[in-house]
Amino acid sequence: MNTASRAANANQDEGGSRMRLSARNQLKAKVKTVTHGAVNSEVVLELPGGALIVSIISRASAEALGLQPGGDAYAVVKASNVMIAVD
Repeated sequence: MNTASRAANANQDEGGSRMRLSARNQLKAKVKTVTHGAVNSEVVLELPGGALIVSIISRASAEALGLQPGGDAYAVVKASNVMIAVD
């Protein structure tokens, strides 16, 4: 099984049920843009209030997820620290 196939199937267990995540910050959004590079893709998601979240993921993952502008997606944030800075 190639990398894209593994990524596409990673969200289902052997019984076909959807994966559940422990991350509490799961933000439903619309895909605004997907810009593919040679190795990575920049994905811009738009939240219901208009805020944008930008993520860099592997191109193989973007393709396996079938990300297209206008499609639904989730931004899943799992971090033990959030840094704040001012200048």
